[in-house]
Amino acid sequence: MMEEFNKRPLVLITGSSGLIGTAVAEGLSGDFKVVGLDAKAPAEKSKTGDFIECDLTRDESVNLALETVKTKHGNRLASVVHLAAYYDFTGEPSEMYEKLTIEGTRRLLKKLQEFDVAEQFIFSSTILVQEPSLMGTSITETSPLEDEPWDYPRSKIEAEKVIRRIRGNIPAVILRIAGVYDEDTHTVPIAQQIARIYEKDFQSYFFPGDVSHGQAFVHLDDLVECFRLVIERRKELAETEIFLIAEPGLMSYEELQNQIGQLIHGEEEWTTVWIPKFAAKAGAWAQNLAADEDEQFIKPWMIDLADDNFPVSIRHAQETLGWNPQNMLRDTLPKMIGRLKENPLRWYEINKMSLPDELKESSAGKAAKS
Repeated sequence: MMEEFNKRPLVLITGSSGLIGTAVAEGLSGDFKVVGLDAKAPAEKSKTGDFIECDLTRDESVNLALETVKTKHGNRLASVVHLAAYYDFTGEPSEMYEKLTIEGTRRLLKKLQEFDVAEQFIFSSTILVQEPSLMGTSITETSPLEDEPWDYPRSKIEAEKVIRRIRGNIPAVILRIAGVYDEDTHTVPIAQQIARIYEKDFQSYFFPGDVSHGQAFVHLDDLVECFRLVIERRKELAETEIFLIAEPGLMSYEELQNQIGQLIHGEEEWTTVWIPKFAAKAGAWAQNLAADEDEQFIKPWMIDLADDNFPVSIRHAQETLGWNPQNMLRDTLPKMIGRLKENPLRWYEINKMSLPDELKESSAGKAAKS
């Protein structure tokens, strides 16, 4: 059994302890030898492969980690799946975008020049690097990039440039991925929207953008399948490839809002009222001024993005990879809401959100009884 395992093609995954990294490692472990790199060890000991600690913000850590990979597993890598990156949905500036996402990618690729990575380097970028569709036409791999992106997509654009400049002979695949969700939600915009409606927050009735527009999403299981197909077909792909990864068909902000309201409160239609952006910004500013730090979510700058529209064409991924998503957000929402209703405390904890007062009281009462 061990001999068979050692003969499997080796896949290196950065950011392997995160939600996506853990799922990708599990999805690949049946056919590949998987080695995970991350600054922190996984919550549970990996059953899918080896783990090596690696801080991509430090040269010495990257060098030591990859030398350890070479010593333990050899010089040949079938694929490197680069997931590690910095992300802060609040939009607050951080030097970590430069140190981890951009320079971390540079450090990794520089050291990988000492390996035999003749088959593939996969970079997880974001659909947010693309300019939103102004006319409702589908966004493709050749559509323009965002002119003035906020820090997260900007860091991905810069990291993509780094890959093109210093990849050398290593073939590169860039996956521009939509917002990733699963049955526990695990995506900030949807979790925040669900929580506001669940709590009947006053702001949940208002929207400062075009409610017929929408964001692109993809289910975690479908994303894992995408990575598997990219790796399986690594010898058939071009020297450089870009794929947009999202589910077909867009849920508009209005449809999403109405379905969440109906699922939670049983109302046929959750009334959504349009308000001018200047009023929404003033309201967000006032609310954040009065709120505790961990309750501040809607920032005035986010309101400028409320009209963004991301209808995505996945034709290239379908035709080249044979990738066809099996899950849709509108079909998964009932499962998300079901888990919220079944165990609200668990749902809020999983999605790293502050408990509303009534759940705090309930949690305190249960703790006192126990």
